[in-house]
Amino acid sequence: MTHVWAQASLWLGLALVATLLSIWLRIATALSEIVVGIVAQLVLGAVAGTMALGADESWIKFLAGTGAIVLTFLAGAELDPKVFRAKWKEATAVGLIAFFAPFFGCAAVARYALHWSSQSSWLCGIALSTTSVAVVYAVMLELGLNKTDFGKAILAACFINDLGTVIFLGLIFAPFTVRTLSFVVGCLVVFPLIFWLTPRFFRWYGNRPSELEAKYLLLLLFGMGALAAWADSEAVLPAYLIGMVLAGIVGKDHVLVRRLRTLTFGLLTPFYFIRAGALVSVPALMAAPLVFIALLAGKMGSKYVGVYPITRIFGYVKQEGLYTTMLMSTGLTFGTISALFGLNHKLITQAQYSHLVATVIASAVIPTIIANAFFLPRYLLPRRTDDRTPGEAAPAPEPVAVAK
Repeated sequence: MTHVWAQASLWLGLALVATLLSIWLRIATALSEIVVGIVAQLVLGAVAGTMALGADESWIKFLAGTGAIVLTFLAGAELDPKVFRAKWKEATAVGLIAFFAPFFGCAAVARYALHWSSQSSWLCGIALSTTSVAVVYAVMLELGLNKTDFGKAILAACFINDLGTVIFLGLIFAPFTVRTLSFVVGCLVVFPLIFWLTPRFFRWYGNRPSELEAKYLLLLLFGMGALAAWADSEAVLPAYLIGMVLAGIVGKDHVLVRRLRTLTFGLLTPFYFIRAGALVSVPALMAAPLVFIALLAGKMGSKYVGVYPITRIFGYVKQEGLYTTMLMSTGLTFGTISALFGLNHKLITQAQYSHLVATVIASAVIPTIIANAFFLPRYLLPRRTDDRTPGEAAPAPEPVAVAK
């Protein structure tokens, strides 16, 4: 166990460094964790070998996977049903074009510019068509935009985008089997049941120090995640759907959401984002940098060509349209999942996988930095009660009157 505790302290030390960098540089913590993961893998790999960071340790993969699942659930729970109903046309249009434009655009780049095989090209199109719910939600939460209609509409569009990715990955490559049918039937049975049961269960047994609500939700997420994995799907898909089903229940319980965020951002997501950065093969990028550049340009260019005009059609001002376009250009969770699916099923080579993962992770960092640096609609940001500069002490708490 000494080795495990030492690795845990190393990873949480990296998470602390990433958090401090995010405060000093005023960037989202998720992005700083990805960059720290890349640098840590390079430095530790040069000093102590490629296995020093331990990104492939089973317990680290479990914590990272749990972080992705719970973060995706929270993103789904943040979708306000009223806002989604009011802006479903906008969210659906932006989400669909954000999927189809890079799906065909990046597949064409891989096939005709990079001369990949037909299957590899379609897999490339799927992997680079995604929008990262995890990154977008983390950025929204960091800035407070998750509380605005503007932010909620972007999250809804992310859901439509990634739903298209999962569906097409299954339609093109994954055979429809009895397990797939069982997963679909399971979702059709479980989702209406938990929609009816959850508010009653929380009302009867909730609000206790034992944190029953968190245990109940984790049971749902792990159980449906196991069913999805058994059906050759991905555990994050039912997590997002469960979040949406319970959005009107969990999303309104601000105390519960706060406790889940503490668990997720304090312990779980640092393992997810740091590990995502550690998976980048820098030597593979240095061996063929033009492949990486072509894929990243293909993704960002096709997203811009597709998404920005749609945002203007729906009445977005230029700054809001460009900010939405940049955030819809991000990728991480489903992009790396799709690339790993292709590698495991021998649809792409190891080198192609490295370039796809590097492109996906770069798309999590570069468009977000551009969006927050140049196109952030600051007039939409909610007013913060604690807007301190880095290093400034927190204000003293207000005195509390005590009844005599």
